[in-house]
Amino acid sequence: MPINPPGGLGHVPVAVYSCATTSIALGESEERGRCYADARHWHVAGVWSDSAPSLPLMERPGWQAVTGALSAGMIRGVVVSGLTQVAADAAQFAALGVLLRDRGGFLADASSATPTRRTPGQARRRRDIADVASGRFTQPDTYEEGAS
Repeated sequence: MPINPPGGLGHVPVAVYSCATTSIALGESEERGRCYADARHWHVAGVWSDSAPSLPLMERPGWQAVTGALSAGMIRGVVVSGLTQVAADAAQFAALGVLLRDRGGFLADASSATPTRRTPGQARRRRDIADVASGRFTQPDTYEEGAS
């Protein structure tokens, strides 16, 4: 396991793992995990998923790939959109976190994140940036006629 994550402090390579029976639920879970990682400036090194939550965690192919990536030093942590993705309850989730910590990694629950609230000014600025990037913004005239 590398001592320092690639890219320096804060750029921790993580995996996003999800398990759900539908592709829509898998996509939503992946998006939540990615947003959680992005908000912490973690690098998403891989995304793995399984579509059979009824299988025991250690038998799921996606989870096996995640633990393989952790063992190989490819990732330092695992982000899940909710503890039910990998555990039946909080105690089982905590025990899994200890297991990953013993392997030099960590487990993060993206559902515990408080949503980011933006001020009206921040929202307006983001909208303006998006408009400029898409070419929808036209620069208003900033000079007065006849002034020169």
